[in-house]
Amino acid sequence: MDYRVLVFWQASVPDGRARAVVDDTHILGVPGVESVRIDDLYFLRGDLSLAQVDRLSRELLVDPVVQGVHVSRVEPRFTGRGESEGAAGSERIIEVGFHPGVTDSVAENLILGARRLDIEVEQAATGTRYRLSGDLCEADARRIATGLLCNEVIQSYTLGEMSPPFAPPAQSSGVVESIPIREMPDDQLARMSVERVLFLDLAELRAIRAYYRTEGREPTDVELETLAQTWSEHCVHKTFKALIDYECRDSSSPIANGASPCDPIASQRIDGLLKTYLRAATEAIDKPWVRSAFVDNAGILEFDAQWDVSFKVETHNHPSALEPFGGANTGVGGVVRDVIGVSARPIANTDVLCFGPQDLSPDQMPGGVLHPRRIAAGVIAGIEDYGNKMGIPTVNGAILYDPGYTGNPLVFCGCVGIAPRDSHRNRARPGDLCISVGGRTGRDGLHGATFSSAELTHETGETVGSVVQIGNPITEKTFLEAVLVARDEGLYTSITDCGAGGFSSAVGEMGKDVGVQVDLSAVPLKYPGLRPWEVWLSEAQERMVLGVPPEHLDRLRQICAARDVELTVIGRFTGDRRLTLRYGEQVVGSMDMDFLHDGIPRRHLKAVWDARGRPQGAEPSLHVDDLNEVLLRLLASPNISSKEAVIRRYDHEVQGGTVVKPLTGVANDGPSDATVIWPLEVQQPGGKGACHRGLAIGCGINPRYGMIDPYAMAWAAIDEALRNVVAVGADPDGVALLDNFCWGNPNLPDRLGGLVRAAQGCYDAALAYGAPFVSGKDSLNNEYVDPTGAKMPIPPTLLISALGFVPDVRQAVTMDLKSAGSRLYAIGETRVELGGSAFYALSGDLGASVPAPVPGSIDAMRALHRAMGQRLVRACHDCSEGGLAVAAAEMAFAGGVGATLRLADLPCAEDGVGDITALFGETAGRFLVEVAEADGEAFEAVMCGVACACVGHTEGDVMRVLGTESQVVIEMGIEVLKAAWQGGTYVDR
Repeated sequence: MDYRVLVFWQASVPDGRARAVVDDTHILGVPGVESVRIDDLYFLRGDLSLAQVDRLSRELLVDPVVQGVHVSRVEPRFTGRGESEGAAGSERIIEVGFHPGVTDSVAENLILGARRLDIEVEQAATGTRYRLSGDLCEADARRIATGLLCNEVIQSYTLGEMSPPFAPPAQSSGVVESIPIREMPDDQLARMSVERVLFLDLAELRAIRAYYRTEGREPTDVELETLAQTWSEHCVHKTFKALIDYECRDSSSPIANGASPCDPIASQRIDGLLKTYLRAATEAIDKPWVRSAFVDNAGILEFDAQWDVSFKVETHNHPSALEPFGGANTGVGGVVRDVIGVSARPIANTDVLCFGPQDLSPDQMPGGVLHPRRIAAGVIAGIEDYGNKMGIPTVNGAILYDPGYTGNPLVFCGCVGIAPRDSHRNRARPGDLCISVGGRTGRDGLHGATFSSAELTHETGETVGSVVQIGNPITEKTFLEAVLVARDEGLYTSITDCGAGGFSSAVGEMGKDVGVQVDLSAVPLKYPGLRPWEVWLSEAQERMVLGVPPEHLDRLRQICAARDVELTVIGRFTGDRRLTLRYGEQVVGSMDMDFLHDGIPRRHLKAVWDARGRPQGAEPSLHVDDLNEVLLRLLASPNISSKEAVIRRYDHEVQGGTVVKPLTGVANDGPSDATVIWPLEVQQPGGKGACHRGLAIGCGINPRYGMIDPYAMAWAAIDEALRNVVAVGADPDGVALLDNFCWGNPNLPDRLGGLVRAAQGCYDAALAYGAPFVSGKDSLNNEYVDPTGAKMPIPPTLLISALGFVPDVRQAVTMDLKSAGSRLYAIGETRVELGGSAFYALSGDLGASVPAPVPGSIDAMRALHRAMGQRLVRACHDCSEGGLAVAAAEMAFAGGVGATLRLADLPCAEDGVGDITALFGETAGRFLVEVAEADGEAFEAVMCGVACACVGHTEGDVMRVLGTESQVVIEMGIEVLKAAWQGGTYVDR
């Protein structure tokens, strides 16, 4: 028997979701919607009585204070799409649900909840009902459905009542296809690669063909798919390992002084970007506290004598472009599993998001692309859903807007973890059982690894919709608890997560040096009908693979059973260095591990850097009539304005270890430079014997600099990331870095030339600051191809994440001004550098004078850290987007204290620094610091030898700036500044 449960809000209760839908319908160009009511739908199947369904509904699904419920049996007439006219009186009714087979996490948890009530539900599904009131025709309703309410990659809609979207019954399939490639000519090989979504190049296809000629047989579809996944850009990073002939055709770049250790202006042959620059920098710096870099699922650092910490940042760009909620949701889940995969407990999440402009009109949108507002809403909801439900604080990040991200948004998800010293075990042994724990396997995520290695087009959603996944954070939370217990009892010898490529990637990597045999028929499925290659390659979420000695199996079963975690033995590690895949008694795949992991031909690429194609020459005009107006516009601009509405949706307090929070100040709404975490593991009740060592988490990113020179962008991003963590109390000599490169098509020499230059900048800056890279990720082919074939690459984007050690969290510093009567010090010299600045962006300009590297700024950071250790610093803020003026304004309104600045006293590295450059320039290496009047001389003594000057004081409730000629150039109340920053009006001041 099938039942339909409708949960609705009582008419007197306001629904914030509904208000947002009304607003979005008007932006979509459908003005007739007057109001919307949103109801939740649940469908249940099983041998159930009406009384049981009613009890289940009232105990699990309904809040009786604000909601009501209606339960009904589903009549057999509702079959297929089940669409009716969708009109009831003055309302239009639209119902939306997942396609059968798409992960429905609420439904999965509903079945578990029902079981705890002793009610057995065979299948469950969920949906949403929208009741739209107003002057709407059917065409309007359909436009709203497809434009706002339903993502047809994973969902379907009806006008009227929908049918229960249960997965249809099917027979299990052990069918394996043999692919005849041994005699296939090159053109057919290339065509097959595209048709099967393999995205292998011709050299790789030839290598596979040659291998099977030697084997004397044709590959199975399981083997071919396994090779495509293992050799994908996403998994093997073949561009960063490629041999690159780099040619510099012009040395007139804004950054071309020849002083670089790796000489960024020289033409050369590069033996892999990863080896030559990123790993080489870490090896040269040789910090003793780096425990593991570029080896495991996450970088591992020594926290103290008892604990290690880990950090990983991943991207989930292509999936988020197709299905924003699911893409971001599983991005968070995946990076959390990376940290679990090094046996750590997740203690903090991060997110950095890059979207197209939110105010684009529909006629400005490329074909086949979701509107940036819809992408942003879905991504933010996905991050909120996963982190909050897992009980992990989301503590640091950024949101950027640029037209270049319209067709290809970027979603960076990070996670920090902590584990007992030396608790990570990552070497499977012959005889160990290969065990899957967590969620079941379905068709979701097929070809995710290969799809992420290709460009997006207007047809991507239709052709590879199966790559989209939806997560279930409750499942991940339960197996996290089981894994931590198993870790502490030493029950496993190796562990990794099922991410891109599913079991193929996870088991294949674990068995690389030992060999493994897997029975795919043993894998628990969400529903029957999957072919063997689909079982093997599925990227269904919430799954981990463990290598477990047989004698520990029973105890591990007990641990998992106590937490409702499904455990399945799917194979055994063998010692024969082969990958053997069975489906019952049938061998469906057998490959040599050496060929699988090392047989990929090394790419030989050409890269060209030609500064003549970049912005150069005269800068835009600096004439401005009203600097007050400029500052207000900057504060209200999308990339600088408050992100509190997003931050408040994320729980940053859970676990009770967040010392410096994402928002700070007297009203807890000022923008922190970074977050400080005090892990629970090192806290002690009452503080007796407690370790007060903590972690600062920050980041640096500015793609506008990369449009001018990626080398300068890399320096600036590393400098900003370090300044952010140092500003809250991190030791500048105890900071580890993560790099995340998001770029266009690396097969195009100009795109690759910029990537080379960014990697060179990373090397130079890391050495200058003594900050090692411990992990990273590249996401390439971020280009959108429109229906005409025109390519639109994203801006060259490099995210640098920083994890710094805070010696004593009790001495952490925040950015808000503390009181009147303090001195304000500027640290670092200002140069005439406005290229790529937020100031230029106000007028649609880019400029060429990108901020140059400031290698000596590490000395200023060390001195500042010493001053913090002596408790001489009351507030500290780095000068980044918007320059000194924005930094001062943010400090003032966050603390509720006014300030007066004197630009004539600002330390400058060159002549020609006028009022505009002094206020809005974004020269690297600079801070603005509040120091108590009584501590001024002591502070200056500590800062002796670095560029540092007293440039003002705190007073009243007005921000006042005296120009380079001592005239008043800015004067406004801090409440006016804050209103602009928070999105309010700034006309009346």
